[in-house]
Amino acid sequence: MGKYRSKLQIVADMLFVVRGNYANKTRIMYQANLSYKLLCRYLEDVVNAGLISFEKGNSYVLTSKGVEFLKRFEEHQKQCQLFEEQNSSIQGERAELEKMLFNEGRAPASLLSKILKKKAR
Repeated sequence: MGKYRSKLQIVADMLFVVRGNYANKTRIMYQANLSYKLLCRYLEDVVNAGLISFEKGNSYVLTSKGVEFLKRFEEHQKQCQLFEEQNSSIQGERAELEKMLFNEGRAPASLLSKILKKKAR
């Protein structure tokens, strides 16, 4: 099963839909992959935050604040991706160090001797 999207990711998905053109509720709902209930909940938050505005003809348009949000969100995503890559590299190095410590995956001699002493009793 896939990961759930964060609230920020859902809002960004909505703003990406609205970014290019005017968008109505149906377009936002389908392209941002939201249920109608979630769309209404998030749409209210996004409009109240001033990220999009409601225009004539039942359409929504991205505001300058919404454009700024998307720019900052994209930068945040890049930083998170970089962090994940660095973290993965660090975890790999830790695994290699543990292999060296435990003799390529075998238990260290001191631990092995403790186990053998308990069995001998």
